[in-house]
Amino acid sequence: MFIARIYVSLKPTVNDPQGLTVQSSLKTLGFDGVESVKVGKYLEVKLDGEDRDTAQRAVDEMCGKLLANPVIEQYSFELEDLGAEGP
Repeated sequence: MFIARIYVSLKPTVNDPQGLTVQSSLKTLGFDGVESVKVGKYLEVKLDGEDRDTAQRAVDEMCGKLLANPVIEQYSFELEDLGAEGP
C-alpha cells in the first residue's frame, strides 16, 4: 500500500491570475513583503502497488492522463510506502 502526495502547479510561463489576486489581497491586508504567489493543487492518492516502481508508474500515468494538464501544468509527487496494512 502506498500514498502519493501530488503537487500540481502552473508552468512558469503560464499566467496565474488567481495567484495575482491572492498576492494583491495579502498586500491589502498589510503583508507588504509578499513578492509573488503561485496557486496550485495538492492531492493525496492511496493505492495498492506490487512494488514502488509499479506505484510510481501508476501515479505518473494518473497525472499525465487526468490530474494535471500537461499543456499548462507541471507536477511532482512523493510516494510513501505504508506497508501491507496502511492507516
